[in-house]
Amino acid sequence: MPGAQYNAMNGARRRPWLSGPATKVTLLRGLLVVGCALVVLALVMDGQSRSWWLLALAVPALGLDAVDGAVARYTGTVSPQGARLDLETDAAMLLVLSVPVAATVGWWVLLVGLLRYLFVVGSWIRPRWRQELPFSQFRRVAAGTVGVALCIALVPVVPVGAAAVVSGSALILLACSFVRDVLFLERRG
Repeated sequence: MPGAQYNAMNGARRRPWLSGPATKVTLLRGLLVVGCALVVLALVMDGQSRSWWLLALAVPALGLDAVDGAVARYTGTVSPQGARLDLETDAAMLLVLSVPVAATVGWWVLLVGLLRYLFVVGSWIRPRWRQELPFSQFRRVAAGTVGVALCIALVPVVPVGAAAVVSGSALILLACSFVRDVLFLERRG
């Protein structure tokens, strides 16, 4: 099997985890996130913050977020590495989208994109935060909802006041998700 790796434990060959169908979907999503980052960079350099071009990349990236997990479960290729890639791609997407929204409604929106990274920094100080979290449908729905909220705030025809309300609601939802996880990790010790 081309590209297969030898597993010394049982003598069998196995495919590298990066070659699975769900991982390919996540990597495609990652490419869309990179495209979003390039559009955001161009917008910032041009003194703009919202663009239909950005939405043309962000909306499919968010849609594929709902697809990769389903593909992994359907094909039996669920893996911790794939879940981690998915998580980090989600975090990068929120960070990239928070930049132009912050330019539209205020700096505080950057917290939406920075919460994951602040959590990681917190785990350097608080080893309990390094523990694995169990699956949470609330966490999953919160992250997806926040991505949709940022896209709504980026629609050029949405009034700035409405974009601020949507962004503020997204920040509150995401903060609740993180506080919930931190409390769980602290209690578990």
